[in-house]
Amino acid sequence: MTSFVNLAYLVAAALFILGLREMSHPRTAVRGNLLGAAGMLLAILVTLLDRRIVAFEVIIAGLAVGSLAGGVLALRVPMTAMPQMVGLLNGFGGGASLLVAAAALDEATLGGGTVTAQFTVAAAASGLIGAVTFWGSLVAFAKLQGLVQERPTLLPGRHIINAALTAASLGVSAWLVADPSAFLPYWVLVAVASVLGLLLVIPIGGADMPVVISLLNSYSGLAAAATGFVLDNNMLIIAGSLVGAAGFILTTIMCRAMNRSVANVLFGGVGAVATATTGGDDIYAGRVKAATAEEVAMLLDGARRVVVVPGFGMAVSQAQYAVRDLARALESRGVEVEFAIHPVAGRMPGHMNVLLAEADIPYDKLKEMDVINPTFPQTDAVLVIGANDVVNPVARNTSDASNPIAGMPILNVDQARTVVVIKRSLSPGFAGIPNPLFAADNTLMLFGDARKMVQDLVAALKET
Repeated sequence: MTSFVNLAYLVAAALFILGLREMSHPRTAVRGNLLGAAGMLLAILVTLLDRRIVAFEVIIAGLAVGSLAGGVLALRVPMTAMPQMVGLLNGFGGGASLLVAAAALDEATLGGGTVTAQFTVAAAASGLIGAVTFWGSLVAFAKLQGLVQERPTLLPGRHIINAALTAASLGVSAWLVADPSAFLPYWVLVAVASVLGLLLVIPIGGADMPVVISLLNSYSGLAAAATGFVLDNNMLIIAGSLVGAAGFILTTIMCRAMNRSVANVLFGGVGAVATATTGGDDIYAGRVKAATAEEVAMLLDGARRVVVVPGFGMAVSQAQYAVRDLARALESRGVEVEFAIHPVAGRMPGHMNVLLAEADIPYDKLKEMDVINPTFPQTDAVLVIGANDVVNPVARNTSDASNPIAGMPILNVDQARTVVVIKRSLSPGFAGIPNPLFAADNTLMLFGDARKMVQDLVAALKET
């Protein structure tokens, strides 16, 4: 039976790896998702056959409740709320890991058997990482959902407090390893790590939420891998390691796209300047040129190449379908239309890609920043929809290291012949700084809700 289980786990692990490989390209992503799901189904079935830990009635009841909750959330949560949904699921993963490790530790200590150092070290890691992930994810969810202020809350002496909590967590972990028969240290560790998780995410602002989501995803994988060592389950170790590694790689990619380190994201408090900055009157005064939908439609109708830059404003107004209609209307007139995707546009990795795919926009029209940037000087018009910081030329031009977006790679839309920015107002983005692009000589501002303005553009195009 043991050989059969390990062989099944090996097949499931292969399916996970093949699924990840297939999900690296949109044309094979659906197949990759199905391969990963098949691997997980195989792993669950084999685990249930191998170890009947509780009655199957209890497992089926949990499956029913979880499936119902997941189905309701999947159907009711709008795409704009998907980042906080992902953050919440990361937290659930961390919470499940620490509870499973607690149950295993309780069973081992009450059973009177031999408890190895590997077991207690893994249990401590699961409790520590799981608690940090759970409470950190709840804070991220609350910020993204608007339940608490999205701006960073910078507590005085926060670095010293976090360092003390980390040291205390390690100390309690050592206590647990030294005296595994005492169950109290585990819950003390969970309590301390919970406070640490709260305080680690509270100082992080909205500009860094995409990175935080991917990092918490990595944490949830590490917590699952640690729980795999607690249960001596090879499949859980492999799956958790894959999630942890994938999340960390994605976090690194996101940080590189923002020209920042992971440590700077965690401890820098980007977004704190949002309350301190002015409205940019010295930049915008007398320079901003407002346009109408009819004027912009005439401009687009005469263009040969148009690039659309989606941002969080497009997600908020659910304008992706109107954007699709606009792209089709332009293409019917012989205009080449492409979409420029910045790695951190939106509030989670791939947010814009998912929204545009939802509207059936061909994936080959979505161009990454490095691919699209050299083409902007040959672009007749750029339509910026709800994006701000990712097109702010200050990031490229400033040498002020204190500027929150200094050195961040951006989409060089200002190099196009004409830039049209659809925005409700001149308010700053997540980083809280004015955007000189709005006052540039080649920029027109189309003020209003993104979906309505794009719909007006489509209607105006039909009349031209």
